Amino acid sequence: MLITKTFHDVPSKLDNGRPIRIFVVAPVVPNYPQAKFPGNEIYQVTGPVERFAGKIASQGYVVACPSSYHEFQGPEAIPYDNEGTDRGNKYKANFFISRRSAFSPTPDATLSIDLLVSLPNCNGRIAATGMCLGGHLAFRAAFDPRVLSTVCFFATDVHSATLGKGKNDDSLARVYKGDMTGKGELVMIFGKQDTHVPREGRDLIRKTLEDADVTCSFLEVQAQHAFIRDETSKGRWDAALTRSMFMFMMEVFERTIGRDLGPKVGEREEVEHVC
Repeated sequence: MLITKTFHDVPSKLDNGRPIRIFVVAPVVPNYPQAKFPGNEIYQVTGPVERFAGKIASQGYVVACPSSYHEFQGPEAIPYDNEGTDRGNKYKANFFISRRSAFSPTPDATLSIDLLVSLPNCNGRIAATGMCLGGHLAFRAAFDPRVLSTVCFFATDVHSATLGKGKNDDSLARVYKGDMTGKGELVMIFGKQDTHVPREGRDLIRKTLEDADVTCSFLEVQAQHAFIRDETSKGRWDAALTRSMFMFMMEVFERTIGRDLGPKVGEREEVEHVC
């Protein structure tokens, strides 16, 4: 499917007045100018992220990619070099996580979802995905009831609650309180050789989600951190595994937002209907 690329500068009410630039990658069907597609949200637009967004869009989804570090710089991508790594880690340790989670003043996730549902080519059915930092931000986007499914690739800092200024985020605490229970479907994907999220951390995330009765699939594959990054991955990119995980993600999206099945009935009513 053909795709187009554009962007929207959305006011964010930051102290410095800088808007958040949200890049939109959308499918196009020739001769069908009023075609509508589900929406998908991912984070921070480097080369690998833009290509990943393009692959999703070519499957028939409108993809919004917010610039996560708009508090500190413009929308340009941070390079995968020593200076860029240091800069990105500095920003990650100093931004306000409340501006990226659902149900707080002008959060990035909410702004991105608001933009998607306002677009004439989006049908209003929303999913989220992200990798690394974006995986954690996608995890937090799952608190928004409009997000019907979320796929997080090697989400960092969830187990340690150390994302953002003060290194004291409440992501797992909110899950424990039930803020994600009864919301959309969640998928967590980790590499077993991921040094950023050790086995103990993955076990904690899994247990917290299961104890809170969150609808979740938890995948652990033979890979390292950033295994889907096709640029400067330090020898960790696994193209074949990336393709498999991408297809798994698309199955989730197609089932949860790609089709409108009507209202969901309770398990009891569904069983009685089948019998």
